[in-house]
Amino acid sequence: MRPEVAIHLWELLWQEYSARVSHARTYQQMINLAGGTVANDHIAFRSLRLLVDSPQDQLSLGIDYLGQLVEALGYVVAGEYTFAQTHLYARHYRHPQQEEFNLPKLFISELIVDELPARVVELISKTVSLNRCELTYPLTSLLKQEGNTQSIAQQLQKVFTRPWQPPQHSVVEEVNQVTQYGAWVLLHGYAVNHFTGYVNRQNTSAYPDIDTTARGLANLGVPMKVEIEGNVACGLRQTATQAVTEMVIVLDDITGAEIQIPWTYAYYEIAQRYQVEVVPGKQMLFDAFLGSNAQQLFEMTRISNINS
Repeated sequence: MRPEVAIHLWELLWQEYSARVSHARTYQQMINLAGGTVANDHIAFRSLRLLVDSPQDQLSLGIDYLGQLVEALGYVVAGEYTFAQTHLYARHYRHPQQEEFNLPKLFISELIVDELPARVVELISKTVSLNRCELTYPLTSLLKQEGNTQSIAQQLQKVFTRPWQPPQHSVVEEVNQVTQYGAWVLLHGYAVNHFTGYVNRQNTSAYPDIDTTARGLANLGVPMKVEIEGNVACGLRQTATQAVTEMVIVLDDITGAEIQIPWTYAYYEIAQRYQVEVVPGKQMLFDAFLGSNAQQLFEMTRISNINS
């Protein structure tokens, strides 16, 4: 598949995401005003490791669902990560022409639903199975359609939504008590979890590293994560803005009517990569992810106060 499709798709998702996440727009404006370049290190998505019935067969809602699409776009699996304490598993994907076309890496995670308490498994399963909107499957069929890259990308953009009906209010609250990740996916589905500003390619002396970039955002009033995760020796340092809060649609438990409640959506991450020694005497830019960093960033969408 031509990498131009991926380029157009990620741009469409960026436009949608940045319209919702003001912190991303502030970063873009800050770097542009400094004469720099906004580049994207990686895009993150969330999912549920869960099988549901479909007209064709049982369908996985987890990494395998999105994985078939990104692999059809030319991406390959480049690493995997397990987060046993929070029942999460993740893979990161890299495009072989990443440098040539300035393509971002992809970080796709999934909640291992079957490891959760039986009551929560039941709530999640019922929410994604009943009254589900039609899932696009197989996704690879979209890539075989005739048309220019822009029109194909527009069709693929529809995948990155919530393919089931809004969850019940009480379900979101109850699931959130056990897994904030699970509640987030019930509300937002496959929407982008975050984009990541790539500090190495900012190309501006005003913000030469992640420390000055984070301070610059804070000085502009952007609420930032207190710590910068990782270190130079490991090859990666990451931090993020706080997640924005949106009004999301849920179903009233009594009437079944659609109502709105506040909930977190997404944050904007920034990352800086460093040279690491891969074999004695040979250094390369670290191009993977650190599980400990990722675990900290998963928590950025935690919501502490739920309005009943």
